[in-house]
Amino acid sequence: MNIASFAPLAVVLPILGAALAFLLIRHTRAQRTVSIAVLSLTLLLECWLLASVWEGGTAAVSIGGWLPPFGIVMVVDQFSSLMLVVSSVVSLAVLIYASGQGMADGDSDAPVSIFHPTYLILVAGVSNAFLAGDLFNLYVGFEILLTASYVLMTLGGTGPRIRAGVTYVVVSVVSSVLFLLAIAMIYGATGTINMADLAIKLAGLDEGTRNLLHVLLLVAFGIKAAVFPLSFWLPDSYPTAPAPVTAVFAGLLTKVGVYAIVRTETLLFPGDSFNTPLMVAALLTMVVGILGALAQSDIKRLLSFTLVSHIGYMVFGLAMSSVAGLGAAVFYVAHHITIQTSLFLVTGLIERRAGSSSVDRIAGLAKLSPLLAVLFFVPAMNLAGIPPFSGFLGKLGLLQAGVALGTPLAYALVAGGVLTSLLTLLAIARVWNRAFWRKPEDAEHPDPVLLAAPVAAGPGDRAGQRVILLPRTMVGSTLGLVLFGVALTVFAGPLFGLADQSAQEMLNRSSYIQAVLGDEAPVPAIAQPVPAEGKK
Repeated sequence: MNIASFAPLAVVLPILGAALAFLLIRHTRAQRTVSIAVLSLTLLLECWLLASVWEGGTAAVSIGGWLPPFGIVMVVDQFSSLMLVVSSVVSLAVLIYASGQGMADGDSDAPVSIFHPTYLILVAGVSNAFLAGDLFNLYVGFEILLTASYVLMTLGGTGPRIRAGVTYVVVSVVSSVLFLLAIAMIYGATGTINMADLAIKLAGLDEGTRNLLHVLLLVAFGIKAAVFPLSFWLPDSYPTAPAPVTAVFAGLLTKVGVYAIVRTETLLFPGDSFNTPLMVAALLTMVVGILGALAQSDIKRLLSFTLVSHIGYMVFGLAMSSVAGLGAAVFYVAHHITIQTSLFLVTGLIERRAGSSSVDRIAGLAKLSPLLAVLFFVPAMNLAGIPPFSGFLGKLGLLQAGVALGTPLAYALVAGGVLTSLLTLLAIARVWNRAFWRKPEDAEHPDPVLLAAPVAAGPGDRAGQRVILLPRTMVGSTLGLVLFGVALTVFAGPLFGLADQSAQEMLNRSSYIQAVLGDEAPVPAIAQPVPAEGKK
């Protein structure tokens, strides 16, 4: 039995769940139950897919009976299945968190009738992008998740959210148009958009045409992944959305862009022709992003800049074109999805408990809420790369691969990675010292809620009331995700083994190409473009 035959269910189940949730508009509890149950079932399916490809290798399924390269193909390999599992764990935690927030606030900030169906559509789009075996289906996955994200970002209809949503929509449309233009040009040049088929046919193009197609895809995906200098839109867009929406955006959406870059660079454009520009972009992304974080007083904006900064580590690992570098990048992607989402969920709790996310207005949280302090401290230290957490292990793997590469630019990136890690620790330490350690009366503009007596939170509480005690569902889902981040450290050995094996398969390309096109398909080791004057 071909395990890939079940892969489409990772997309179909959330879509069916979204339809059912929409039908249950007037039944709030049933809608929440359906959404969580569907996403839990999807996660179980994806865990099975991961276990199967870990042992059995890459598998592909043709949708509708059309054989490749003409039909839609979904491909399950170790990288895509790992991304599916991690993204669904994060999505489920955020969904439970959002449900708890909705019950506590009376769903005034995130209307249930809109949020749950849209959220499940977002998950379906993410899963479709990870499984896509052709460029157009990848484009469709992006458009599904982006359309859902437009709705989620503007929930509540406040002025700041609408303004941020407009910027986000414009940038997303520009990147999508570039992607669609690249697809049209690739089809015109090769007669196919199947990625396995393109891996063979792109090698026959002249160098100028191939480089043009390469640059178009890199720019389109670089915008989506927030790689410098294409990351200007992110810090102003994400912090204005509701806490659960910001968390899932920060954890997942940019990583779909990173996934697309990794997939196309390793499968369609192997070799080192663009490694130098990618390394320069990685260095600038790390350094400029973390310098922006140091200038922030709002925790959500600070985390948005660290999100941009740490994308640079992933691009660095990819640009080395080595098993060690790419394996460390795969590990770091899984780590960063979990940790960044955890920190944004904790920030939502901080904002709820203290009335603000600005470190100028909050203080004394370690005494007021010790559990909240722990929930922030653990992923914060993980993000900063403090031993023995997974952030340290991922960065160490990247730095070791950079030293092994041994070029001057690689050494510069190693130095930039160390500097970025130290500055991340500095930024996090400033938040910890000001928001958690100092006394409330020492804050520059203390929020009165910090000095108020606790008020019990219940299902009847409305958005206009000060809710001090944190809902258990929100705290429990955040705690679960924080523990999942710790589990990445505990099981770092097997996860690194999976990441290295995944990197080796992606750089080799044979398992992917032959899973789609058959064992007889030719597999060029490294694509060598034909000079224009040499073509006949």
